[in-house]
Amino acid sequence: MKDKIQKVLDGIRPHIQADGGDVELMSVDEESGVVTVALRGACGCCPGAQMTLKNVIERKIKEAVPAVKEVRAA
Repeated sequence: MKDKIQKVLDGIRPHIQADGGDVELMSVDEESGVVTVALRGACGCCPGAQMTLKNVIERKIKEAVPAVKEVRAA
């Protein structure tokens, strides 16, 4: 599960880096389906970071790994 999530993040990362940010996988709780990521750089303080987290990162991860129920920011 962790490897699949990392692959999704690797695919998203160039787009986030283009805006001066980055995303890092912090933890995966396979039992609850909760993934924790850290938004770095410009994404760490961006007012749109929560929308990016839910509308892009969480959506893409859930599409690739249906067992994921939620993605949270660290």
